[in-house]
Amino acid sequence: MKSGNFIKLNLLLLSLLAFGNISGQPITIPIETKDNALVLQTDKDNRLWIVYFGNKLMNKSDYEATSQQYRYSDNNAGIYNNAYTPAGTWNLSEPALQVTHGDGNPSTELKYVSVQKKNEGDNITLTIVKLIDPVYKLNVELYYKTWNNENVFEHWTEITNNEEADVILNKYASANLFFNNKDFYLTSFQGEYLKEMQPSEEKLSQGIKTIESKLGTRAMLLGTPNFILSFDGPAKENSGQVILGHLAWTGNYKLDFEITSYKTLRFVAGINPYASAYTLKAGESFKTPSLIYTVSNNGTGQASRQLQSWARKYRVLNGEGERLTLLNNWEATYFDFDEPKLTALFKDAKTLGVDLFLLDDGWFGNKYPRNNDDAGLGDWQENVKKLPHGIGYLVKEAKAAGVKFGIWIEPEMVNPKSELYEKHLYWVIRQPDRPEKYYRNQLVLDLSNPEVQNFVFGIVDDLFIKNPELAFIKWDCNAVIYNAYSEYLNKNKIPQSHLYVDYVNGLYSVLQRIRAKYPTVSMMLCSGGGGRADYELLKYFTEFWPSDNTEPVERIFQQWNYSYFFPSITTDCHVTDWGKQPIKFRVDVASMGKLGFDIVAKHLSTDDLSFCQAAIKNYDSFKDIVWHGTQYRLASPYENPVASIAYVNDDKSKAIMFTYLHSTRFMETATERPIQLNGLDAAKKYKIKEINLYPGTVSTINSNQVYSGDFLMNVGINPDINARRASVVLEVNEVK
Repeated sequence: MKSGNFIKLNLLLLSLLAFGNISGQPITIPIETKDNALVLQTDKDNRLWIVYFGNKLMNKSDYEATSQQYRYSDNNAGIYNNAYTPAGTWNLSEPALQVTHGDGNPSTELKYVSVQKKNEGDNITLTIVKLIDPVYKLNVELYYKTWNNENVFEHWTEITNNEEADVILNKYASANLFFNNKDFYLTSFQGEYLKEMQPSEEKLSQGIKTIESKLGTRAMLLGTPNFILSFDGPAKENSGQVILGHLAWTGNYKLDFEITSYKTLRFVAGINPYASAYTLKAGESFKTPSLIYTVSNNGTGQASRQLQSWARKYRVLNGEGERLTLLNNWEATYFDFDEPKLTALFKDAKTLGVDLFLLDDGWFGNKYPRNNDDAGLGDWQENVKKLPHGIGYLVKEAKAAGVKFGIWIEPEMVNPKSELYEKHLYWVIRQPDRPEKYYRNQLVLDLSNPEVQNFVFGIVDDLFIKNPELAFIKWDCNAVIYNAYSEYLNKNKIPQSHLYVDYVNGLYSVLQRIRAKYPTVSMMLCSGGGGRADYELLKYFTEFWPSDNTEPVERIFQQWNYSYFFPSITTDCHVTDWGKQPIKFRVDVASMGKLGFDIVAKHLSTDDLSFCQAAIKNYDSFKDIVWHGTQYRLASPYENPVASIAYVNDDKSKAIMFTYLHSTRFMETATERPIQLNGLDAAKKYKIKEINLYPGTVSTINSNQVYSGDFLMNVGINPDINARRASVVLEVNEVK
């Protein structure tokens, strides 16, 4: 053999060894849950493809042949089913990764190197697939984490720069999926302030459907990174293959759904690359946020139950624990309060029977008192005129009244009319040479700056140091980012395109510090509505505020839509004076989540107060089922004048069923047909009792009748809803 050929052969062997596939045979990587499988496979060039997504096959060896059954040979757009599609070489489709290398080259190729599987418990498997650019030393690791029993997948990516110079990540998606099915229907959840989480379903057609946010903070104000993807037909509650998905990121996001020329679907999800090119220095790595989704072959009902169960067990802070019912002063006083007013409300909280009193906005600021929303934000000292004895006095008085005490903060924000703004202008996100633009009279602090991170942590830390019995934090975030510019990044010669990403990571850093020191205290995510309900923040928070719209009929619809993605234990539902419905209707609706009150209890009539007291006692008796039980959506408000939801405990011995008449538009004043329950034991016997009855009323439900679970799930129960009985709560109990 000639020496030149020998050298070439050695180089070829070294290349094959470097890319982990010396045989040249395809390497097949099944990523499975109990019912589903995502299958990756290499080709002769060591590129990595998605060759199957569907029902789990009985024999793993069968996955190897799946790619042979498809004939996609159109090279005009590259190949659609790459597992993490790079830009600038053979691919012409929407990329998952777009990089500018240190020498200015904008092309990237990714070849398979290795795969590693780790068992992280009886139910959890982590698969790590390593890819590398064969020309540049850029490593990409694809992470696929699965929870077997819940059929939940979590994907993220880690990109490492092993080049000698900086590289620029122009796009860096969390996940890149491919589906061979024929017809695809997407439900997205858009809206606006007070109209959050409005569903819109459409059949995807050729081209790209994009769901995105560029708001910086409060990124879900106009839309959400939640989606329902159904295959071969519109999404149904109890049948059909569906995916419920969610990008766990608190900043700008981008979800691209692309129908290809073969009518297949490519899906690329991650941080929105808008104004967010990210520079990686030599040796640095970048971890993307997670795409989380669950797959069901029995409709959205099963899918949401899987996701809710996963969230309680594995993601939400204290997801299997308890929550505090509360009375909030906001709609009772707004900014106009003092110590006597508040201590009187402590007594109202005790009279109602809730666990905690929550002091909302308006308690701070002295040079610029917080008497409305245009001043004081950022100056976190007690207002001496309103609270001369401080927060500590209120905590003590609340305890004496028999309730715990919680407090509102908005630590990421500042009013221009504040001492913080005057002293630390460089902490504020603003363009120095342009007019300031305000959202709700405030600006956003620059959490990419470690000094600001320390300040925000210090707000919470100081409250707890001074008031160790403080039991609850309501963390608000009301402004979006205008005039995006960081003086900190500028001074440290960091590109301004890092701001949107570094802000969010700075927030996570603060929350990690808070939870390291205060691991168990309850904290609510608020954002002038459901602007911040995501599974990255819910690692640090126990619950979230769905909307400032507390009108109970609207809340039926909103809570219905949030329930696809989040368990009831995370959803704060308050009884307020919004709407024309009676107090019973409002309390019943709020009892489908974490119950709270935002009313003036002393203004309630005798009967209204008696009802609330009894309803809270009832809630205490069944809240464990609502929080930790299995949820079944029984009658959709989008398809019926009534809405009905039930929660069933683990051993199927007890259930709570909520039913509401939300519309009388066409004189639909009664339930003509029974409503079928779900989740019971067909062989068990049950009695049904109506609870939450308003004083002086008598139930029309026969509480002595015994039904089989089979009967209740196939025939059903008529809750006898009508204009006079617009809200009915039924308790289903096993007869031993």
